[in-house]
Amino acid sequence: MASQEKDEDTIQDCFKKIIEILKETKKSEINCFLSGENDDYDIYLEIHAGAGGTESQDWAEMLRRMYMKWFDKKNFNYQIISEHKGEEAGIKSSTVKVSGDYLYGLMKSESGVHRLVRISPFDSGARRHTSFASVWVYPAVEDDINIKIDEKDLRIDTYRSSGAGGQHVNTTDSAVRITHLPTKIVVQCQNERSQHKNKETCFKMLKARLYEHEIQKKEEENQKELTNKTDIGWGHQIRSYVLQPYQLVKDLRNKTENTNPSSVLDGNIDQFIEEGIKSKQ
Repeated sequence: MASQEKDEDTIQDCFKKIIEILKETKKSEINCFLSGENDDYDIYLEIHAGAGGTESQDWAEMLRRMYMKWFDKKNFNYQIISEHKGEEAGIKSSTVKVSGDYLYGLMKSESGVHRLVRISPFDSGARRHTSFASVWVYPAVEDDINIKIDEKDLRIDTYRSSGAGGQHVNTTDSAVRITHLPTKIVVQCQNERSQHKNKETCFKMLKARLYEHEIQKKEEENQKELTNKTDIGWGHQIRSYVLQPYQLVKDLRNKTENTNPSSVLDGNIDQFIEEGIKSKQ
């Protein structure tokens, strides 16, 4: 009617409302995909630097910063559970506990190897370097989840903390590392003064990892026939972040691209999160 009457004000108002409706529709569409058994759980986010020393360690810290920026934008709460700093820069590994609505559903597609290409700030010859870091997301399961852990299957080590937690954690062997021997899963915690509290957190993390391990086994059995199945693990690259010689972030599974890596590394990753959720379906 506005078009017939050449009422430009009403037409412009209609366009604004249509854009608002499309935004709400997009939100609803994503929420429809978050109906998996564990999608509403909080998460543990693990990041590990790949081979390559300082380069990869710096990249691992850049990745952690990217996710923390995204958590801030979404008002998710997070806490660094453990951190092992690199000798010169960055981190060798870090575990972050994150709380918020439907976090596992949103984040599970981020698990895999992330690749960075850039002119190295640590290379006096200003050469281009390729660095890798792995991201692992698993649900922070509730205490009522039935996962049996046999004490004889565990190796428990204590050590002096470094990194997150402040200088008070460095005075005693309060940090705890638990290795589950049958699966080779390793969890560690160092953010509390008390060895007992760190051990308790480690057991929760181990329970969550073992639960995720069972989920992955079931998924692999269910999807054997899919030729385009994405494996989660070291050596299976899911996304490339190229800063030089050109600017591009590309997800190698669903071909999602962004030509502004600086914005992506500042936590603007909704585009990749949403496409990851859709492609999982």
